[in-house]
Amino acid sequence: MDLPDEIYVGLDDLDSGSLHIRRWGRGSDVIGTKLRFRKGDIVFGRRRAYQRKLAVAEMDGICSAHAMVVRAKPNVVLPEFLPFLMMSDRFMNRAVEISVGSLSPTINWSTLKLEEFDLPALDQQRRMAEILWAVDEVSLYHDSLSAVLEQTRSSVVGEHFKVAASTGRRQNLGSVADVSYGITLGGYRATLLEQRPYLRVANVLRERLDLSEIKTINCTRGEAARFALRNGDVLVVEGHANVKEIGRAAVWCGELSPMLHQNHLMRVRCSNVLLPDYLNLYINSARGRAYIRSHAKSTSGLNTINSTVLKELLVPISPIENQTKLTTTIRQLDSAFASIKSAQVQLRSWLRCFVTEVVV
Repeated sequence: MDLPDEIYVGLDDLDSGSLHIRRWGRGSDVIGTKLRFRKGDIVFGRRRAYQRKLAVAEMDGICSAHAMVVRAKPNVVLPEFLPFLMMSDRFMNRAVEISVGSLSPTINWSTLKLEEFDLPALDQQRRMAEILWAVDEVSLYHDSLSAVLEQTRSSVVGEHFKVAASTGRRQNLGSVADVSYGITLGGYRATLLEQRPYLRVANVLRERLDLSEIKTINCTRGEAARFALRNGDVLVVEGHANVKEIGRAAVWCGELSPMLHQNHLMRVRCSNVLLPDYLNLYINSARGRAYIRSHAKSTSGLNTINSTVLKELLVPISPIENQTKLTTTIRQLDSAFASIKSAQVQLRSWLRCFVTEVVV
């Protein structure tokens, strides 16, 4: 019988590709069947195995019945090697193949236990496990560095705008920038002769653009000129089903030219007293997001703001040198963060390849 205050691990608490449990709830949070695990056991997400969720328990607790508790038989496979065996492509691909069910494919232990894998000798398992856990330790260090950089970035931005708002002048965005909507879609456009690529809401994420899928639109020559983006334009999402995503913004840096923008994106063109990157940081900051959420309207399941709300946003207008200093600092932090993430991806790729090579 489980106790209400026992540690409870659900599938959402497991991170794909990580062997560590970083968050959990309490047994009282969930009603239903639970499984008990002990320190050293492997909690493996048997539901939707393609998500590759498994972790080594560093404490006793209970977990979702959609997981499977796996405990090594040391005379066959060492407990310290088994997690890496289960992370291998060979194991995971087979786990997906034997899953049953269409909506939520699930592995049954009665099937999984019959699967066979060629294993290295125990002494080889021991040596490989030492190397693999050392690599995992480096990966954890990268994670901690990333967390520190994220916290530092948030603190730098938050403190700057806190001081700027209390000591400097603030102006409505509409007085220091031009705000306009983009081109409207419609069936009648099929007969228009000009064709241009355009950005949609899906392309504008928070502080970055996703240009992996760019659509085109038919338009007139006048529209092609009117709605063309310029280097340094700030794009702001006008509406979203999720209130937290309204007003997310990113800077257009002329990655493709020409480029138009849809009417559900507002284009902000800054004057010479306001740097685009600085405005982008402010709109996406806690202060900017709080303002936008407080002025959002909800109709038919869609949360929206209009250009009037955006124009009335009070923006701290720091001296240009202070704006430059902040944006340069953030650019350096982002560069360091990207380098660490790249190293992390390479490390995990090597780890996965290494394990796959030794498990056949």
